[in-house]
Amino acid sequence: MYEYDVFISYQRAGRDISAWVKNHFHPRLAEVLDNNFYRDVRIFCDDQVRTGATWAGEVRTALLRTRVLVPVCSPKYFRDEWCLAEWHSMAKREALTTRTRPLIYPVIYCDSRHFPDWAHARSPRDLHRWNHPFEHFQAAPAYLEFNHKIAEIAKELEELIERAPEWQADWPVHTPDPEPPSPARIPRF
Repeated sequence: MYEYDVFISYQRAGRDISAWVKNHFHPRLAEVLDNNFYRDVRIFCDDQVRTGATWAGEVRTALLRTRVLVPVCSPKYFRDEWCLAEWHSMAKREALTTRTRPLIYPVIYCDSRHFPDWAHARSPRDLHRWNHPFEHFQAAPAYLEFNHKIAEIAKELEELIERAPEWQADWPVHTPDPEPPSPARIPRF
């Protein structure tokens, strides 16, 4: 069964992107979607992984149980093995369903010139004008524009969420291969 309506995928190593997702994008999107939807909307973001849980397992399960993927795209997003695994998992699901509605709804955090052609083909929504990670951005006049843009995105996402295919337990979910353990160091005597 579905547990989440949206899975926010982003390159976690970038501090600015992580801060922007957690301070602005995720909370605004969650609030606007929840206000406009007839039922409670659930969004997965990796900061929700429980302490002590296996991060990779939690992310894999959340992706399997999510209707729509929202990648926050930056040039390094397309070099990150986890981000690519999340994107390709949902792309494979699209290919396996007969629906014509996409299950990937990308947004641009910065510099889309270096995105691969297959990412541009999905017509990502450009949010780079509002990519300020700092909390005080919420007090800036530009935040009102950001809020209007999020409202537009939420309206489009509502339609994708509603038209997501029926959940299937055997959908493929790609995860990167784990790094091999480093060799044990032999103590010197």
